[in-house]
Amino acid sequence: MLKLTPILLAIGYALLMYQFSAWRTKRELDARSTELADPRLRGLMARMAEALGVERIRVNIYEVEPVNGLAAPDGRIFLTRGFYNKYRAGEVTGEELASVVAHELGHVALGHSRRRMIDFSGQNAVRVALATVLGRLIPGVGVWIANTLAGMLAARLSRQDEYEADAYAAALLTRAGIGTEPQKALFLKLEKLTGMGGRGIPAWLMSHPKTEDRVRAIEALEARWTRELPQE
Repeated sequence: MLKLTPILLAIGYALLMYQFSAWRTKRELDARSTELADPRLRGLMARMAEALGVERIRVNIYEVEPVNGLAAPDGRIFLTRGFYNKYRAGEVTGEELASVVAHELGHVALGHSRRRMIDFSGQNAVRVALATVLGRLIPGVGVWIANTLAGMLAARLSRQDEYEADAYAAALLTRAGIGTEPQKALFLKLEKLTGMGGRGIPAWLMSHPKTEDRVRAIEALEARWTRELPQE
């Protein structure tokens, strides 16, 4: 039992920190966001809402400059002011922004926020267990190896979530009559828009899949859907 105590403490600490982070995020978003009012974008949201069979999709503008979209732990969807400004400047189309919303809706629908809480606590336990074992076997670098391995696990789980949200978005956009072309086009723009191309970072340490891999995954989905459509 004593050997398990550090791991149990690590899990408890991770859960506590996740809950604190969720509370702090909610407070920040409540204080610095307003509902999206753009008529064209709201029209695109209405098309996706109809495809989902829901009354409406509410999207909020989060007043920060970095280009991003996010799904809050409570299920709300946000676009940053920086992203919206790119749309206003003509660098991003309305359909491309709709693909961002569809992607974030995927995170919500697939329960990624809740799963991340479990994943985070599990990763913390793995980190502590590995650090304990490797720290004894390889003094000096054992803890570093444990942290690296735990980081690789976290990145792999995050990439899987992104692929799943991409697939959800592709299906929703297709059903709404928007299609996947805006989704794929935005992927090709994101590195420039965000200034975070990931160059020099090993793929196994990246939290998001590479652009070309995301595009290929959607094209593979489209090919599968075409094969599965009934032939007239």
